[in-house]
Amino acid sequence: MLDFYADWCTYCLKMEDYTFPDAGVQAALANATLLQADVTANDSDDLALLNHFKLFAPPAILFFDTNSKERRKYRMVGFMKADKFQQHVQQALP
Repeated sequence: MLDFYADWCTYCLKMEDYTFPDAGVQAALANATLLQADVTANDSDDLALLNHFKLFAPPAILFFDTNSKERRKYRMVGFMKADKFQQHVQQALP
């Protein structure tokens, strides 16, 4: 799972405070490899990374299979409450 995050992103902060700490979310992510792309600086490298994945800004969470191919239909952009995110993760990570 690749999480695009920035300190100035209010929805990212909500995900950090309310969604990710949830016990159900933690259980759903237990077997996932979690990576976070911190694009706080919004510099040329950050913009290149966002552009590479065709993203406008964080928050965005991308899921990949074991062959490093994105599971595009499970891409999440924006804030999601813990219960819905848990369900989303359970579908995205077989």
